[in-house]
Amino acid sequence: MESQERIDWELMQRVASADEAAIEELYARFGGLVYQSARQVLRSRAETEDAVQEVFVRLWQTSDRFDPSRAKLVTWVMLITRRHLIDRLRRQSARPERSAMGDSQIDGGGIPARGRRPGSTADEEASEGRDRLRRQLGRLPELQRTVIERAYLQGFSLREIATQLDSPLGTVKSALSRGLARLRELEGGEGTGG
Repeated sequence: MESQERIDWELMQRVASADEAAIEELYARFGGLVYQSARQVLRSRAETEDAVQEVFVRLWQTSDRFDPSRAKLVTWVMLITRRHLIDRLRRQSARPERSAMGDSQIDGGGIPARGRRPGSTADEEASEGRDRLRRQLGRLPELQRTVIERAYLQGFSLREIATQLDSPLGTVKSALSRGLARLRELEGGEGTGG
């Protein structure tokens, strides 16, 4: 075992034993990366922060399964993050009618969420959100749209998508990154009336 692999394995063994210093070290190393990944796909800062916390709980719960001979620690952390985000998105799409006090209606201390019309219902807002997402996805180049749909809506891994599209994995990763960045730009533009 190489030195970095050993260091990572020992860290995860300490995390598994609930060593607080090890958990803090794991968060210091990967917290920003997990946050950035979650922020790319979730609607609000509160949702993102919840997801990050849930990812690190999952990392702690599965830390004894980390095997440095199968994957680097960063790869393992991001795999768990991605799986958690897909699960979260699937749960949201399975129950689009959010509670009256959901993030889609209140964002920031009782101020209506960006783009929300006063008096509109949660169903109307969910429908508008789906329509807006469809419009934004429709404005992406075909490869970016396809990769995002397959990765986040259908749950395929990037490697599976690369095989399906007969494209290099690097091309698929780039398409995903560029597509998510463009969706964020489009969301910002629609939120400001553009």
